[in-house]
Amino acid sequence: MQTFSAGRGSREQLDVTLCAPQLVVAVGADVARDGAGRWRHAACWHRGRPDVAPAATPRFEPGPAH
Repeated sequence: MQTFSAGRGSREQLDVTLCAPQLVVAVGADVARDGAGRWRHAACWHRGRPDVAPAATPRFEPGPAH
């Protein structure tokens, strides 16, 4: 099960609802992670990609927690 924090410095966990993807977007993300393996910085939206089908993109596979 995936967990997500409510924000930097927060210990609050957010509920996750899985859904079928309908839109592909380009984002920028820093690869820095904290000691628990969580991303240290938020991802930044770049643009929608209506030219790419959701089925054509690789599935997210979480890396090992550090």
